[in-house]
Amino acid sequence: MNGDLPREAPERMLAHVLSRLEEDKAEDVVSIDLRGKSEMADYMVICSGRSTRQVAALSDKLVESVKAEFGIGCKIEGKDQGDWVLIDTGDVIVHVFRPEVREFYQLEKLWAPVPRQAATVKS
Repeated sequence: MNGDLPREAPERMLAHVLSRLEEDKAEDVVSIDLRGKSEMADYMVICSGRSTRQVAALSDKLVESVKAEFGIGCKIEGKDQGDWVLIDTGDVIVHVFRPEVREFYQLEKLWAPVPRQAATVKS
């Protein structure tokens, strides 16, 4: 959704975010395609860190790598508490949680595709 970057940027940003999180040992990484569902971003990534320290470290390293790779600064919220950090890259929203906090909010369920109901035929 970032108008300053080329159209392929959302996919490049997503690949970068996923690679960085994997490299830094984030746990249970999930990516959700938001295109056509929300105007806030093209993708959402949700992952966990084992402790408040790891949540903060994952967030710091991701923000630094996005700045180095793409030359853009990310908006970041919640880092001081270390329970849930939100990183907004423009095209990709990243949520880094402690496992207990992630379980409580269950963002994956909020954004999961709605299963289609089987059509019923009346006789």
